[in-house]
Amino acid sequence: MHKSYQPIRPATNRLLQKKWDEKYHSEHQILVRDARPTIDTRPPRTYMHLHMKLKKLQLEEERTATIERDNRILLEKMAHTMRRTDNLDNRNYYSAKSLNQEKRRRELLRVSRENSTMAKRIVDRKPDLNRNDWSNSWSKNLAYLDNIAKYSLDWHGSRPSTRQSRSRQRSARRAASAPRSYQRE
Repeated sequence: MHKSYQPIRPATNRLLQKKWDEKYHSEHQILVRDARPTIDTRPPRTYMHLHMKLKKLQLEEERTATIERDNRILLEKMAHTMRRTDNLDNRNYYSAKSLNQEKRRRELLRVSRENSTMAKRIVDRKPDLNRNDWSNSWSKNLAYLDNIAKYSLDWHGSRPSTRQSRSRQRSARRAASAPRSYQRE
């Protein structure tokens, strides 16, 4: 196989050159495998005093102890009250009564009275606009538009496209209807 080996640099003996190149390559692989990185990629050191906040734990324990002591004192007071046999009336049999209930009722009646009078005035009011006047005005405007138009509707005399026929249908409808019924299609 050494005869088919082509060294990178010219060599007189291909067999020796091949052995030297293989030896150099294997040493290189070992050096690459054992190489130490130049950049430290290890995670930073963790310090326990940053994660374990002892002062916070101490304050929480003190707070919990205070709450438990207060709860125990309250429980003892409640038990003492329940054990007593004297005529202590600790039950409330009265219903809640609002002090301004009458005022709120009067205000509600006043507002409903005002609303009903306003609704009656709105219903009794005659409209200011007359539909017949609008229709007549619209007819006059269409007549004016026809008078000032440069071309009539069928000026080209050829077969209209679908768009033109729709336009004619719309204008015919406009001429026949009042402005209230005119809608874009």
